[in-house]
Parts: sequence; C-alpha cells; structure tokens
Amino acid sequence: MKRIALAFGVCVAALAHAAPIEVRDALGRTVVLPAPPQRLVTIFASNTELVAALGLVDRIVGVEEYTRFPQEAAAKPKVGGRLGFSVDAVVAQRPDLVIVTPARQAAHQLVDPMERLGVPVIVLLSRSVGEVLDNIRLIGRATGVSERGDALAQSLQVRLDRVAQQVAGRPAPRIVMVTGRVGNGMLLVARSDTYTGEAMVLAGGRFAIAGRGAVAQVSPEAILASNPDVLLFAGTQAALDDLVQLPGWRDMRAVREQRAVTVSRSEFLIPGPRTIDGIESLARWLHPVKASP
Repeated sequence: MKRIALAFGVCVAALAHAAPIEVRDALGRTVVLPAPPQRLVTIFASNTELVAALGLVDRIVGVEEYTRFPQEAAAKPKVGGRLGFSVDAVVAQRPDLVIVTPARQAAHQLVDPMERLGVPVIVLLSRSVGEVLDNIRLIGRATGVSERGDALAQSLQVRLDRVAQQVAGRPAPRIVMVTGRVGNGMLLVARSDTYTGEAMVLAGGRFAIAGRGAVAQVSPEAILASNPDVLLFAGTQAALDDLVQLPGWRDMRAVREQRAVTVSRSEFLIPGPRTIDGIESLARWLHPVKASP
C-alpha cells in the first residue's frame, strides 16, 4: 500500500511540474497553457465541430447561439450570437481556454478582455483546406491530445489524396457556387481565395467567373454571362428552384442540362472535418466512376 501511495505521489508531482503547453495562433500570438484545458468555450460552429471531432465535446462549456452540430454541443450554455458576445457570459462558464475566429467582431470583443482576465484565447483562421487541417493539429496540441489531432488530420489528408487521384486527368467543369442572396439583388459566390472555393477545385471543378478574387458579391447578370457547366447552390432545393426562376436562368447551360444542384451548407460553409465529406461527395457527382463492362 505504501508503494502504491508513493507511486501516486510521484505521478501527482510529475503532473504538477509538467511543462506548460505553448502554441502559436493565426494572429501570430503565443498562447501558453499551464495544463491541458478542461473547460472550453468555442465561438462559432467551425471551432465547436473541430473540438468535437477530436472527441472533446465533454470539455465544451459554452458555445454561440447558432451552434447546431453536434447535438450534444448545441445544448451547451450560450455566450452570444450574431449581435455580439458577452464577456460576462463567457467568464461565467469558468473557461480555461476560449477558441474563437475573428468573424462578426468576435475576436475584437473577446481577445483583449479575456487576456486581461488571464483566460487563454486561441484565434483560428480557416482560409484554406490545408489551414483547416493545421487547426486540427494545433487544437490537438493545445488540449493535450496531440497524437489524436495528428491522426485525424492525417486521415483527412489521405481522403483528400484519394480524391486527387480520382479527378486527376479528368476535364474540370466550369462551376459557379452560389452561397447566398443579398437584399440588393446581388448573389454571394464562392471565391477562389477561400476554403470553400478551394474545396470546389479539389473536387475537380474550376471557376466559371474568372478574375473575381476577393469579390464575394456578383450580379445575376455576371453569372449568366459566365454560363457555367455546373451551378451549385449551398442551400435548399426550394431556394435553388426560386433562384433559377429569375429571367434568363432557364437558358443557362447548367440549368438546361440539369446540372444545377444543391450542396450542403454545413459541408462547404463551415470549415471543419465535414468539409472533406463535401469534397468527396462533389467529386463523385462531378466525376462519377464508370462501371466496369
């Protein structure tokens, strides 16, 4: 019994003197964690899904109001939403790490106040599919599950490599992916400098609207003029049907040839492991494997 007690004491002492975890986030900030955090507040669905994919949903103690997936995370206490985030609501959950993305001013509202209170904050960006995989590795290290993070990122990369082999040498159809509509009649489209646009290319497509770069809003006329081979709509079938009722859209090549389809918003507009699901599904649709005779 004395030997067991001594061994336990050594383990406790080792944990107490374990080296702190140090990571560098998307803003170039060095974040030091004295120990693997056990109470996480995840701001935005992408960060919540990333933590859940690492098997750490039980550590999440707070999320934003519009979290929907996974179901067990959606039931967590809310700390804000589209109108802003409450420092008091975050602090009330006693987090030892806040994970945030600088959208809708979330980073500006939370990083400085959390730092003043001594709560570590990691800021993530997801500007490319590769950066999504890097985020998985980073959060794996930050939460003390480095091997799990590396394994998950590697498994996703293997799937991407498999898609690359599938689409290699196949003609890439010209695609427009509409991601939303705005009140002035303009349409939001996937851009080439985003993870959504990259996902579309990785699936074996290419951009029908050339040179748009950072422009997210385009006119319906610009899309009609591009006359894409494929029209993707990130939303419901009813919303797509409503869109193609606009004047001239029935004459678009993609609509005439019945290559106007919906894609999952969660797979293409939330940067996380499910984005790989979307890439695989789109690749299979764009480049179906021919059955053996």
